[in-house]
Amino acid sequence: MEGKDRKTGTETQLPASHSERRRAPIIKPSRLMPGDQVGVISPAGPVNESDLLPGIKLLESAGFKVRLAPHVYDRQGYLAGNDEARLSDFHSMFRNPDVKAVFCARGGYGSLRLIDKIDYGLILENPKIFVGYSDITALLMAIHAKTGLITFHGPVVRDFSTKDPRNWQNLIRVLSLGNVQALCLREGPPLIHGKAAGPLIGGNLSLICHLIGTPFLPSLDGSIMFLEEKGESLYRLDRMLTHLSLTGQLKRLSGLIAGEFEQCGERSSVNRLLMRFSQDLGIPLATGLRSGHGMQNLTLPIGLISELDTNLMTLSITEACAVERTTRS
Repeated sequence: MEGKDRKTGTETQLPASHSERRRAPIIKPSRLMPGDQVGVISPAGPVNESDLLPGIKLLESAGFKVRLAPHVYDRQGYLAGNDEARLSDFHSMFRNPDVKAVFCARGGYGSLRLIDKIDYGLILENPKIFVGYSDITALLMAIHAKTGLITFHGPVVRDFSTKDPRNWQNLIRVLSLGNVQALCLREGPPLIHGKAAGPLIGGNLSLICHLIGTPFLPSLDGSIMFLEEKGESLYRLDRMLTHLSLTGQLKRLSGLIAGEFEQCGERSSVNRLLMRFSQDLGIPLATGLRSGHGMQNLTLPIGLISELDTNLMTLSITEACAVERTTRS
């Protein structure tokens, strides 16, 4: 697969395999400021206007000017419009210098269909906050892998007003202040004790599995990975974790954290499954991360160095995830 260098116009060959890739230099977006314009796009599944309006009102009540993408309410079966329309909305938000953050309306399905068509050079020239979870995991991972931009695994606009209000409050605090407080994992048991440090990578388990073998999965070497899932039976979780194991990806990790596994059966059974795949890796394994499809979905920066301590049951981000903007441009 080829890509074009935006500065020279020359064709460059993309790496053929994960093992040949190195991490791109980290790029941090600018923090949100009162009065900023933020964009809302639907890169995956369709959303109804009535479901989105409460979240839009919350953004406006927080002092932000909301720009809806032209195709945000499009619908084509299980997609929010055709690929070209969704891709156009994505590109237009990054191209627009007035838009300081891009929020996804919902997950669903469709992000995978876009990642090989995205102009990553455009993102490099216009780095900004990008937020979502679930199916949006594909975009979070691809953007970080291709550009080094810190992306944010956090609530989608449709969830702002329907789940725990602390999700919304935490999201705005993180994006406005540019830092993440240490997260307490005490609601879940420490399955394997230990400490680890490394880039925080993660999201939806099935989407991560689908990215293996593509150039859109960030390097997992030394990473702390968090996983979440919804509506998958235990044998399907087993199959996905087996896939991660067989491809050698689990051996690259320095730590593993389980987020929410909603409607995936008994949590004790999920924990035993995670133990089965982790006990021979020599890495700490924790549960209790309030991230994913549950009522709580705390915002996590993809790609930043983090520290996991299963003795204290904490996950700490050791540096700022967004930087201060000197001008309002």
